[in-house]
Amino acid sequence: MVSTSALKVFSGTANRPLASGICATLGIPLGNATVERFSDGEIDLKIDDDVRGADVFVVQPTCPPVNDHLMELLIMMDAARRASASRITAVIPYYGYARKDRKDEGRVPITAKLVANLIVTAGADRVLTLDLHAAQIQGFFDIPVDHLFAFPVMAQYFLDCGLKDANTVFATPDVGRLKMARHYANCLSGRLAVVDKRRTGADKSDVGFVIGEVKGMDVVLVDDMITTGGSVVSAARALLDNGAKSVRACAVHGVLSPPAVDRLAASGLKEIILTDTIPLQGRIEKLGPRVRVLSVAPLLAEAIRRIHMNESISALFAQWSREF
Repeated sequence: MVSTSALKVFSGTANRPLASGICATLGIPLGNATVERFSDGEIDLKIDDDVRGADVFVVQPTCPPVNDHLMELLIMMDAARRASASRITAVIPYYGYARKDRKDEGRVPITAKLVANLIVTAGADRVLTLDLHAAQIQGFFDIPVDHLFAFPVMAQYFLDCGLKDANTVFATPDVGRLKMARHYANCLSGRLAVVDKRRTGADKSDVGFVIGEVKGMDVVLVDDMITTGGSVVSAARALLDNGAKSVRACAVHGVLSPPAVDRLAASGLKEIILTDTIPLQGRIEKLGPRVRVLSVAPLLAEAIRRIHMNESISALFAQWSREF
């Protein structure tokens, strides 16, 4: 339970169940806001609670439909700013438009930076986010950014499943997540492997070879998101071809664009572990009991409480390190 005198949490339509879970953990009601559409599709939004002088947190992942949810976030923060909120924190569990974080060829935008500019212009005083696709996106903001990781939620699940010894290999489908896979391996006394991947298009990649010993091992593929499922399914196939005893896929953000669910359902994956940063109800039923959805609501709620009470977020990281 936290002091409720100035703390207000609101949500757009992107992931109200997650926002409700955060508020339940904090012991406060979810703020009242009306989000409707004009006949031409424009967003009509009103904050129904008094937020003058309040510490406002807007929970809104920019998941599909990305543009609608991004605009809801911007409009809600603008409404809070014009209603004299004392501070506005954009809580973005999934940060969309993150793939374009640099100019890797001519005549392309840096959309991750553009979205950061929009968020600041709309009125955000700080940002709370989870497992960014690229950590350097924090530097695109000229306001404080608290970048959390779903590691403690995932690690506790692996401990409960007995995946915590030298017979477990934590693998990554590309070198971009190598640091996180190594963290899992170090904290859970497992081994490390890398599946070589070469990206051949916006949502296409080819898998080459496996670096590391996986024969006879239980393997956990660690990634930040599953979009079309091509990379993780190809990596799982390569690991099984190299003698892995079992392969699980672990991703923070279940974007699951078509044909991801069909690919995952037809794969040799023993289990698919996701979090609720993106709402999954109605999209994962085809995967049956193989899918596990872990909630990050308590994690985000503790971070919100610490921000509201002006306590250290870094101390929270140190606490996780001690626990694992």
